[in-house]
Amino acid sequence: MDLATLIGLVGSFAFVIMAMVMGGSFGMYVDTQSILIVVCGSMFVAMMQYSIGQFFGAANIALKAFIFKSDNPEDLIAKIVEMADTARKGGFLALEEMEVENSFLRKGIDLLVDGYDAEVVRATLQKDISLTNERHEQGISIFKALAEVAPAMGMIGTLVGLVAMLSNMDDPKSIGPAMAVALLTTLYGAIMANMMLLPIAAKLGLRKDEEKLNRRLILDGVLAIQDGQNPRVIDGYLKNYLHEKKRIIATDEE
Repeated sequence: MDLATLIGLVGSFAFVIMAMVMGGSFGMYVDTQSILIVVCGSMFVAMMQYSIGQFFGAANIALKAFIFKSDNPEDLIAKIVEMADTARKGGFLALEEMEVENSFLRKGIDLLVDGYDAEVVRATLQKDISLTNERHEQGISIFKALAEVAPAMGMIGTLVGLVAMLSNMDDPKSIGPAMAVALLTTLYGAIMANMMLLPIAAKLGLRKDEEKLNRRLILDGVLAIQDGQNPRVIDGYLKNYLHEKKRIIATDEE
């Protein structure tokens, strides 16, 4: 579970709800008509921009903002160096018996074990990186599209409420509910876009960058193993992927 995402989401809503309660009854901020216009309306408008599969597949992608944990680059480097040492001593076939949790690294090692040349290994892994990045971008774009649509639907709801209010000025009892729809739809649109959709899109972008960096690291590591480079050389080369402070710490530990 990503605590930053969970704490940020819960905390932001907690303070908004607290302000609503302190300002009066929380019930006056709940309006079914406004929810239908903003939430349901935004979903269907955004759905028009994608296929059904792409749109509903975004729900699974959104889970990465909450429960996805990328591999630690330092752990990947240590594993690759260990595999490089094993390959130098026992050949590529010795790697087949090693336990590898990262599926992308496992794929690269399987290519080495199967005897493919460097160009095939590079092309296969780079294609995987490219396609994975495209899938992430598509998921992020869906949440950005929803974030763009939600405030617009809020404005549409505001206009609907104003029209209803102005057309019934002779009935004082109808002015209040119509005004509530007019204001609450704008509020819902702003909350939906800025407190949910945009932060999720931003966190998915961070996850995409982390995964892409790890896969590039693995690609270089697999090719270095295939090239028969010294494990210590591979270790030093791959540590360029680490933040400068982590590189210094890792060097001091050695």
